[in-house]
Formats: sequence, structure tokens, C-alpha cells
Amino acid sequence: MSLTASSQGATGPRVLLRRLREVMAGSGSAQERLDQVVRVIAANMVAEVCSVYLIRDGELELFATEGLNPQAVHRTRLAIGEGLVGLIAERGRPLALRDAQAHPNFAYRPETGEEIYRALMGVPILRGGREVGVLVVQNRTHRDYNEDEIEAMLTIAMVLAEMVASLLSRDDETAPREGMTDLPARLAGTVFNEGLARGTAVLHQPRIVVERHVADDPEQESRRLRQGIVELREQIDTMLRMAIAEPGGESREILETYRMFAHDRGWVTRMVAEIEGGLTAEAAVERIQVENRTRMAEIADPYLRERLNDLDDISNRLLRTLTGRADSAAAETLPDDAILVAHNLGPAELLDYGEARLRALVLEEGSASSHVAIVARALQIPVIGRIERLLELVDPGDTILVDGDHDQVFLRPGADVEAAFAQSLEAREAEAAEFDAIRELPAMTRDGVEIALNMNAGLLVDLAHLDATGAAGIGLYRTELHFMVRAAMPNVATQVTFYDRVLDAAGERPVIFRTLDVGGDKVLPYLARHEETNPAMGWRAIRLSLDRPVLLRMQLRALLRAGAGRRLNVMFPMIADVSEFRQARALLDKELERQRRLGEALPVQIRVGTMLEVPSLVWQLPTLLDEIDFISIGSNDLMQFLFASDRGNPRLTGRYGVLSPAALSLLGDIVAKCRDADVPLSLCGEAAGRPLEALALIGLGFRAISMNAASIGPVKRMVRGVDMSRLAPFVQELGRLPDHSCGDRLRAFAEAENIPL
Repeated sequence: MSLTASSQGATGPRVLLRRLREVMAGSGSAQERLDQVVRVIAANMVAEVCSVYLIRDGELELFATEGLNPQAVHRTRLAIGEGLVGLIAERGRPLALRDAQAHPNFAYRPETGEEIYRALMGVPILRGGREVGVLVVQNRTHRDYNEDEIEAMLTIAMVLAEMVASLLSRDDETAPREGMTDLPARLAGTVFNEGLARGTAVLHQPRIVVERHVADDPEQESRRLRQGIVELREQIDTMLRMAIAEPGGESREILETYRMFAHDRGWVTRMVAEIEGGLTAEAAVERIQVENRTRMAEIADPYLRERLNDLDDISNRLLRTLTGRADSAAAETLPDDAILVAHNLGPAELLDYGEARLRALVLEEGSASSHVAIVARALQIPVIGRIERLLELVDPGDTILVDGDHDQVFLRPGADVEAAFAQSLEAREAEAAEFDAIRELPAMTRDGVEIALNMNAGLLVDLAHLDATGAAGIGLYRTELHFMVRAAMPNVATQVTFYDRVLDAAGERPVIFRTLDVGGDKVLPYLARHEETNPAMGWRAIRLSLDRPVLLRMQLRALLRAGAGRRLNVMFPMIADVSEFRQARALLDKELERQRRLGEALPVQIRVGTMLEVPSLVWQLPTLLDEIDFISIGSNDLMQFLFASDRGNPRLTGRYGVLSPAALSLLGDIVAKCRDADVPLSLCGEAAGRPLEALALIGLGFRAISMNAASIGPVKRMVRGVDMSRLAPFVQELGRLPDHSCGDRLRAFAEAENIPL
């Protein structure tokens, strides 16, 4: 780290940091000291201008400047995103421009007198993970700021954040106000896992606010850092030993990734270098954490973004160790109705909390495909993420209502909202009791038609729901999730152990293992990723597996070994034509022959099937049905391909689906063809878990459907209220209608027939 163009070694940086510290600790008002700070920074950075903008009432206000018109201080204000300073605040990343005025975001403010300055470099001022302002330097000439100077500015901004917090008190009339309120608020977000919850806000607070940035004794700080890393590694090793005995193995795989980070030499070396530059151990950890975020912020790869979250998690754990606060809120006594609130969360951190008192998880960031969302779904915890300014608005102890059915969170709700939500919760609880009462009863219509209600699963922790829901079996086991939560490819032995545990948990109930459906938005870290314009229709699932046959053969070998002496069901995803199925089946046959040749035990029965997700396969069904043992429709992909409708596009959500006459007609034809060929048929998409759509499916002739565990109760209740002799002819006619959707007609039928939806 070089804080001036002429600094040599670590002496220059240390001198500047100590000089800033002296100014901060000196006499005079907060404003006077801040004015002195910008003069020191300008001189050190060889800049004509240094300015500090702080966020006040949601805007950026010029608080101090060296070089601009002093009359503009506390008068110049910018919206977040306005001008170059606003752009830095909006993105939360540094910006260095040789000619700032040529940038399309440049916004000229005549009261500042900055028209004579050409070059600009600015960095966000962060404290405890929150953005509190922007630090800017400017030069008259066109100047190329190098990477060392940008890193130096980031370090200066860290120290400046300390000053902002400690010197600009709320009593100071110029102090930036937090802008927090005790008024009710409705916050919109994105549902990662459905459900309703009412509870008390518990701030996870994964980031420790560093109070001391400048080191008095770098050697001592280096020793503290290394000791902290030793303790961190011991903590992770202890957690790993405990994870061995857990019923689910995913947490162990996640912790293995954390252990890899904790032993990374490059990570440690960079932190030691920051200490040598004059920072404390805690500040060095935070500095590298900010640097990693800055460099990774523009990476679109979802896996790399997830790794960034994991690295954040491990950095936060190290910060807690160094500050003596080794535990997050998970170590505290939680309220019985805890709603966990966080900027983001690592899956290991969620596992720290357990599930006894946790009612929901609310995140400022996150994604539906993140590891923490996967684990939360397995634990049946409602999750809403992507809520802007969440941590600014929530205080510990606030009442929170999480509406995971409608993408919203109510913060400090009023009495009317509380009353309405309480009714919804009571209705949910009454339904849960009703579902529990029918758990052991068959999913049979009033006129004696039995429907197999199976469960979708993908993690070992899902398996506990088999007994809890009374599911007939596992109609779709997404094997790729086991691969996705690992940092390295699981070998055959590891896969055998995993599949064996799945089969043990299922007992006599059938399990249909879908082979790897990766690619698109499901990324494996150890496979090279190729950018695609439309990944949902690209190199994924069976296409990837056939191009990488070793990967598929390893999985098939593991499945055969785990299924020895048992019944095994294997299903290939994303088959577009019969030839692809034959290629995949040929690889399975090779593995079977290998097992026989080695004298290894084989399954007592092997059933091989395919997903039907690609419409082209419908026209090859007569040929395909002679070669398969069963078929399962993946309605999510089939509908998006049938209607050319991206299911990830929010503008198209709900526009097309299985209740369209076209879809009902297509599904009815598939049912008829499979029935004539005597090939078992099921459907395992999201439609199976919604009672209205499931009603249409069984009316079309589906006798097996698979869904998320939480949907089995509602769908079973619906099934037990159906008279199939009346439903079937009604649904058959729907496919001939010109309507956009038959949902309203079907709902009216259900009401007339007293079928509970």
C-alpha cells in the first residue's frame, strides 16, 4: 500500500495514518477537524481537491473540502446516483477517471467551482458494512490514478469512517442523521421460500464495526492476526467434527469450503501486508474484505458471487474472534419467535441458529439459488431477500411480519395489519393441524381413485419430511444439489455414501434419482463455465452429461453401488430426442456390465426413465415409450419452452401455465399415450404442488405427482374431496376452449363441488 507517489516501504503509510489519527484526536469542533483531515489527505495524495460527502437524510451532502468553494459546504447536495459522487455511492465501488467531465454521469454544480478540475478519484466510505459517504480527490490535469493510489484511498476512507462515527455526534447540528424511524413500513422483496411468520427482529450483525484502525505496534498486530487465524481454524475443525454426526451432510460440505478459505495463504499474506502498512489486525481483515467485494462486484457468475458470500462469512468470523466477540446473535438467547435479519448470510451461519426458535429469515441481498436459501428451504423457514435499505430500517426487537406468499415484509405493523395477519396465521395453523390429521390417510378420491403424492427433495435434511408429511415416496431427487454445495467434485465413494443414506431414509418407499441437471443457473465450481445468451436452453443437464461422460458414469456407478440389493430408479433430465436417451442408457448399461464383471452386487430391480421437459420429445413418444420404464413431466421447463416464456422474467410470471387450454390439451395427449403403452407417468414441477393445478392434473388422468413437502397436505386434502367421475369429463372439455386460462372455470367447479383448495 502506497499512500503517496513517493512513499517508500511502510514508513509513508504509517506516518499518514498516524497523522490522521492525531487530527481526529485533536482539539477543535468536529467540523474543524474534518476540515483539517481533507487538507492532510489532499497534500498526501498530491491532489488540488479533497472532499468528503456524507449521507444525510438519504442524500449526499458536501461536509468538508480542500480546493472547492468553501461556501458550498453543507449547501451542495446530491441524490444517490446523481453525478459521479452519487454514482460511487450507488455502486459502492471506487471510480477513477482521467477526464471526469467527459463521463456521462458528470453533474456540474456551479457553487463548487470544480469546472477547472479534470481528473477525479472517489471511494465509498463504509462503516460496519454500511455506506456512510464518499471520499473524493480531484486534479486540474488529466491524471491516471494507479491501483496503489486507489487502494490507499480505500484505506484512508476506512480511517475516515472511524472519525465520522466518533466525532460527528447527534448533538452536532451538522452531523449526518441516520434517517431511521419508528413508523410502520411495508418492505417489498423477493421470496426465496414461501410461508408466513410473525416475530421479533434479531439482527445477525455479521460485520463487526472496527473501532481502531491505526496500529501502534505492527508486530503485535501481526501476532494477533496469526493467533486469531489459529483460533478460527480450530473453530471450523470443531464444527466439522460435530457435523460428522449430523443427520444431514450438507453442512459438512459447506464447512469444508470454509476450512479451505481459512488455510488460504494468499488471504493471510494480504492481511499481513496491510498490517505492515500501519493498520490494526481488525482493520486489515476489513480492508481485504472490502477489496474482495470491490473486485468481485461486477462478476456475473452466480457461483463466484456465492463464493464471495462464503468468504465474507469467514472474514466476519475472524473479525469476531479478533474483537473477542466470537459469536454472532446465534450465541445469544433468542426470543421464541426470532426473525433473523441480515445483509447476507452464509449457510454455516444459518446452521448456527438451528431451527427451534427461528421463524423466518429476511435478507438485504441474497438469491433464490444461494446456499443459504437451499438450506432454509430444507428447514422449511420462510425467506425473503433483496430488500433495499433493510438494515437501515430495522432495529433489534422490532415486530416483523413476513409474508412469503406475497413477497413482502411488514415492519412495526399497525393494529389493523397485525389483526389481518393474525387471521392469516390462525388459518395457516388450523390448516397445519388439519393436514396432520390426514397424514396417515390415503390420498384417495371420494370414489376410490388413489393418487400417489410424492415429495421432491435434494438435500439430506429434506428426508425428515417423508414421515412428517406422509409422502408416498420421493418422486424427484435432485442429485445436483449435493454437488452444488461442495467445493470439489465428490468421488464415487462419497456419492455412494450419500445415495445410500437417502435410500435408507426412504425405506420401502420409492426414490427416483434424477441424474445431474446442472448448467444454466446451476453451476458446479469445478466445471468450466461458458457464457451463454440463453442458458436455460443451452448446454445443460443431459447435454452436458453426454459431453462429459465420465461425470455421468461416476454418478451412475455410485447409484448402482448404493442400490445394491434394493430397487433403484434412475431418471435422465432434459431429453430432447430418443437418441439422447439411448446414449445415456448405453452409459448405464456399461456401468452395469462393469459391476457384473467385477462381481459386485447389483440392485434387485432397475427402472430407467426420463424427464419430459422439451416439447420435441412429445412427438417421439411412440418410439420412446417402448424403451423406458417410466416418464416424469417437468412442468416448469415444459411450460417455458412450450410458450416461449422465460420463467425467470418477472413480467411473465403467471401469464402462462398448465391451466391454459393448450397445455391441458398437450398434457392430456401425453397421459393417453402413456396409458395406452402402460408406462407409468408422473409430474414433478411446481404445478403439482398447487391444489388448483393439481386438480386439473388428476382430472387429466395423472395418478402420481411430486411436489415440495409443504404442499403435500393441501393437495391431499383436495384429492380427498374429489369425485373423479365428475371431475374427469369436466377437465377433458377445458382443453378445447379458446380461453387464455381455465383457472376461473376450474375454481368455480371446485366451489360447486365443495372441493377444498
